[in-house]
Amino acid sequence: MIWITFNGDRNELKKGVRVTCFSVMTADNIRHFAQRINMPLVKKTIRIQSDRALPWLLLICISGLILSGCQANADSFARGKQLFATCAECHGESGEGNPAIGAPNIAGMNAWYIETELHKFRAGVRGAEFNDIEGMRMRPMSLSLANDDEVKAVAGYVASLPQVSHAPILGGDPAAGKRRYALCSGCHGPSGSGNEAVKAPRLAGVDDWYLATELKKFHNGVRGANPNDIEGSAMAPMTRALNNDKVIRDLADYASTLKDTKETNP
Repeated sequence: MIWITFNGDRNELKKGVRVTCFSVMTADNIRHFAQRINMPLVKKTIRIQSDRALPWLLLICISGLILSGCQANADSFARGKQLFATCAECHGESGEGNPAIGAPNIAGMNAWYIETELHKFRAGVRGAEFNDIEGMRMRPMSLSLANDDEVKAVAGYVASLPQVSHAPILGGDPAAGKRRYALCSGCHGPSGSGNEAVKAPRLAGVDDWYLATELKKFHNGVRGANPNDIEGSAMAPMTRALNNDKVIRDLADYASTLKDTKETNP
């Protein structure tokens, strides 16, 4: 954060106007400084010598803001990578997933979605059903994150990983699945890229076995039944027509082979 104050009327920014500018400091720097020395920050005052100097001053201040933001992002990314070491035990170092233990391929998944679901696990909205073995395994992992900042950091790191896709393994009929997917496309998009506005995650490239598992959970009331799961409650009714395993396999097969048309997954 950069602190800038102008002495005088805003319309008097011309030759001779005094401009007071603090050093470039983040909020944490300022707090730490105040706690250590127990005194107000020292301000440095400079005098604008000409109208041409003001744009340069503003450029310096804006540059400081950008650099401070870059450092914060770099710190968050580094922390996210460090925290992901715990996730990698199941999801793999590249976020490729592991079907043997029910861990999906999460690399490149939307950061907002990962963040939302981690909060659900932490709050017991997900992972509290005895029929949700994978969810119950995931919940204590989410609780290893100390606070919201760590949740955000690891979600951002996972989203930055290149997507890792695998060929379908359930033997579904993609042609039949495509017909079924017409209903899903309204929220998840024709290419399965997802839509944050309606909280619909990316489906494109997600393993068919995982999609099938979660569709069954929604259909059977294992997922989406908690009243605090707003998005899950909206999803559950969409699975009512999936009345047998073949239909679910077909849909999962088709969705998993879709190509995400978005270059990034914010």
